[in-house]
Amino acid sequence: MPAEPPEFRLGSVLSTSFTATLTERCGAPVERIPTPDRLKEWLAIFGLDVPSCSAVQLERARELREAIHAAATTSAGGRDLPSSAVEVINARSAGGHASTRLSPTGERVWELRSTRAFEDALGVIAADAIDIISGARDGRLALCASPTCRAAFFDTSRSRTRRWCDMNTCGNREKKARFSARHP
Repeated sequence: MPAEPPEFRLGSVLSTSFTATLTERCGAPVERIPTPDRLKEWLAIFGLDVPSCSAVQLERARELREAIHAAATTSAGGRDLPSSAVEVINARSAGGHASTRLSPTGERVWELRSTRAFEDALGVIAADAIDIISGARDGRLALCASPTCRAAFFDTSRSRTRRWCDMNTCGNREKKARFSARHP
């Protein structure tokens, strides 16, 4: 029986949640979208339903993920964005033509073109990354304080001083480690 894939780390920000499909980047990396079907599942969770996903499309999605990660981490560190990452993000944003509509319950629903749904989905993710990295949304990019994670996350807390990408994973692990060090 094949092993279950690792759970997704889902946040409220699309593009940084997408970068969290590869976690523990500075430790033992955990790939959370190892197959095209797993990517299709992740996209559906965020309302970006695509009819199918190929191995080539998975690689294009991973290329976008790594470009967003590179741009977000350098931006959070106050450094210039890598031009190669900017090119990938801009190309994926330009390649998508999704639209939105308002549902009867007041939620935003993505409308992807049936013939180019995958490109539209990547375009939505890239456009979200552009909003976050450019400062168009209220919040700040920060890097997780966990030495094995160091993921970029979007901090919208009132004080903008959040330390962990996810308190239930990285934050909890670091607090447990500090407690164990103080109480051998």
